[in-house]
Amino acid sequence: MTTALPRADSAISASHMLGRKLDSVPFSAYHVVIILVLGFVGFIEGYDLALTGSLLVLAKGPLQMSADAVRALATWPTFLVVIGGFAAAAMSDRVSRVMVMQVGVILSTLCTLLILLVHSFEQLFVLRLITGFFLGFTISAPFPIAAELMPAQHRRTYAAIYETLLAMAFTLLPFVGFVLADHPRGFQLVGLPGGVTLFIAPVLIYFLIPESPRWLLRRGRVQDAVDNVNLIIRRSGGRVTPMTVADLGAGRERVQEQLPPFWKLFAPGQFRWTAAGILCGICAGTVYYLIAILLPKALVSQGAAVALSFGLSSLVFAASIPGKLFNGFIMEIIGRRWTITGAFLLSIPGLLLMVIAHRTGSAATIVFSAGALITGFTTLSIFPAVRMYLSEQFPTALRGRGHFFGESFGRIFAGVIVPYVMVSHTASPTIFFGTMIVMVLIGACIPFALGRETLGNLETFTEALPELA
Repeated sequence: MTTALPRADSAISASHMLGRKLDSVPFSAYHVVIILVLGFVGFIEGYDLALTGSLLVLAKGPLQMSADAVRALATWPTFLVVIGGFAAAAMSDRVSRVMVMQVGVILSTLCTLLILLVHSFEQLFVLRLITGFFLGFTISAPFPIAAELMPAQHRRTYAAIYETLLAMAFTLLPFVGFVLADHPRGFQLVGLPGGVTLFIAPVLIYFLIPESPRWLLRRGRVQDAVDNVNLIIRRSGGRVTPMTVADLGAGRERVQEQLPPFWKLFAPGQFRWTAAGILCGICAGTVYYLIAILLPKALVSQGAAVALSFGLSSLVFAASIPGKLFNGFIMEIIGRRWTITGAFLLSIPGLLLMVIAHRTGSAATIVFSAGALITGFTTLSIFPAVRMYLSEQFPTALRGRGHFFGESFGRIFAGVIVPYVMVSHTASPTIFFGTMIVMVLIGACIPFALGRETLGNLETFTEALPELA
């Protein structure tokens, strides 16, 4: 049986009470399980997303890809990620967020597994388009889910570990490409590590990830929300008193609360925060997509061997593993805004080294490696703060739609428009890496020009916005 809250002040009070109860649950082994399952989802979806970069190199010869085919493969699958993200955004606050993620995981990993059977560019292109659409369902889902399940002081723990697992996927992928560089079926085999997870991830999600109690409460399902809070309490060792409906102050009136319309993302009192989160994501995402999708091709175009290009690409993502752990730790100490700004600014020396590396003769590989390590530890490590910062811009009733929309909208620029334009300029280190420098300079200004600090309890800075009620 479900009950519902009245729409007035009792709903706001109830959301605060439920949020404080969730934040009071001591961090436990069960929270680690949630982090690892969502992190595993991030790992496989990150592998599937970044697979394009390796396919551009490995499939070009065997499938006789033209320049137009290379451009299409570099950009259109990401555009479908955007379309899938918008579709998921329309659903995520209305239907189960876990179900949206589950559908995306199953269908995207299935398509990645089917690359084993590809024998033409057309087949590969269609599979990558379908993969992209359902990646849009999944790739943004873990952050709004985790933001509402984790205690406030451990959202950083989730963000750091999730993004570290994502970095491991980005590191593994170029390494797999390096191993398969001379294999005649390399382009078919490179997707196998992501595809085989079709038989693992959906099972873990079904049994181990609960629906968000905050989302259930906002949907008027009060008893279900309380039951899920108590499920988390039990699985966390039962160290706090179970919750009851009476604890929420819910009256006897049973009127389901209506979701605010989608346009409230751009309403006065919310638009500034929506814009701040999206713009930070665009600047960080531009650097990520240029490196993940085009860096192997850029290095080959600039004179590196295929195997070396994969090795250097793997190096830059390997550096982001400790970098993401550090950024996840520091963002709870100095705040989201200083973490984002600092990481952007500190990446500039690394990007400059990659610009000048080709001019240093025999030392080029060493200079580029140094630049890659700096860039990986800074800008590519910024996502624990950037993605959590985006989720924290929205109240519960808008968080799913806001996060999905924010990442999808940002991906239009960062993952589609910029790679489409830059694919013709990968041979120029100045243009290729210089574009990244411009984006990090812009990104460093946004948190303080537009943003607010969002460190702390979610309801404190999101639920008390009268414009969204």
